[in-house]
Amino acid sequence: MGEVKTIHEIIKEVSPYYKKKGGPEREHVLFYDSSVETLEPIYFWILDLMNDMDFNVEKLIDNFSSSPGSGHFAELGQRATIMQQQGMKILGDVNTVLRSVLNIIYDLKDFKIRLQSYDDLKSGDKDRKEAVLMSLKQIWMDKVDIQKGNSSIKAMALGQAGFQTLIDAFLVAKDAKNADKIDLNERVKRIVKSRIEEFNIWLSESEKELRKRYEMERTYLKSQVNSLKLYSRWAKPYLKAAFSLEQKEQKRKADFVNIFNTILLELVILGKAEVKAPKELEKIPNKRKYYKCVLVNFYFRGIPQRVAQQSHFAFGGRAEVTFRAYSLNEDELKKLDKEVDNSGLNDVLNLIQGATTESLEKLQEEINSFLEEDKNEIKKEKSKDTSNPFLAMVGYYDKDESKKESKKGEKDKEKPIKPDNWIEKTHLRPLAAKEAIVAAFDLFDIYKKAHDMVSYT
Repeated sequence: MGEVKTIHEIIKEVSPYYKKKGGPEREHVLFYDSSVETLEPIYFWILDLMNDMDFNVEKLIDNFSSSPGSGHFAELGQRATIMQQQGMKILGDVNTVLRSVLNIIYDLKDFKIRLQSYDDLKSGDKDRKEAVLMSLKQIWMDKVDIQKGNSSIKAMALGQAGFQTLIDAFLVAKDAKNADKIDLNERVKRIVKSRIEEFNIWLSESEKELRKRYEMERTYLKSQVNSLKLYSRWAKPYLKAAFSLEQKEQKRKADFVNIFNTILLELVILGKAEVKAPKELEKIPNKRKYYKCVLVNFYFRGIPQRVAQQSHFAFGGRAEVTFRAYSLNEDELKKLDKEVDNSGLNDVLNLIQGATTESLEKLQEEINSFLEEDKNEIKKEKSKDTSNPFLAMVGYYDKDESKKESKKGEKDKEKPIKPDNWIEKTHLRPLAAKEAIVAAFDLFDIYKKAHDMVSYT
């Protein structure tokens, strides 16, 4: 029962009390061997009994292994394959949409760079306006005017005699009137005037078109992101089901023989209930809540038998049920939940997160920069005024920043669990341990008497 040992080791790691104590408060074991009785009645009988005793019950481990020679192995293998194929098909759609999102982001970045030139053109900085105007003229000559072939500005300036000054004249001239003032021959002036008019029309229309395309791309990005989230939601149930149907490797366990018709099941549930502190301790501030906890492990070795004219199996065999009593405070339970999630027992959630939503989270900052562009502009306008000298004198603005930094630091740095203080050590922990011992024995004794099972304590 390596997993139960792992859970107990996790409890010892998170709890300074049990690290020192070394074992649970009490342990009871029941055995039930019947080729007819299945594990389901045993499991649900104990689960319902724990619920009736006001325990909050959660499942920590749910593993199974079928011997390769059994029909149950082949049946589950087929189901797992179907789930895997369907999940991978949806993941293929996820990757397609993700590539589309990447392309849209790159296009939006290009649009934003080009639109910045138009914004600078409207700024009050004269030098910047002139530099931007020169840049836009170069773009117009390279992408618009060049389509005229031999009659384009660059083709005439570089290939025809008498037009060597055409490029410089076009770049210098701001409008038709300004072109008349430049010392040029009449042929060059006429061409410059006509091209300046064409450029000014292009300048106005291209900005409108570019902003329209930019907004359309932003809308399309939003729809693609929503599609990506939807595909991710569709993929998760199939990936979870495929993982749930995966079998645990048993290695050298003697109960597991490849050619036999055998199945091994292992379930671990944790029941917890808050212990009420004595009245004389209720007014003491900052005391932690303590819980009586019962860890129940089900280890089942059975023979899978197909139910007549149905698609599922029944399992008769030998069940071993272990009850362990613990007393844990709220900090230890929170750390226990976190450690169980990080110990690989629930790594399916991490796999799914990486396969679907994590890819999107890597791009989330850039996606938000486009989708929330309007909101960000409003926030900038409504950002707090830090120019009030009276608030600055009392450190008002520094206080807000320090709060943000402290909260961030608290998240990044995980605090170790504090050992029990004197009141917890002498009153709350013993009280929770006593109630946990009683609850574990009651579960053990009630079920034993109800079913006349073999047991030891």
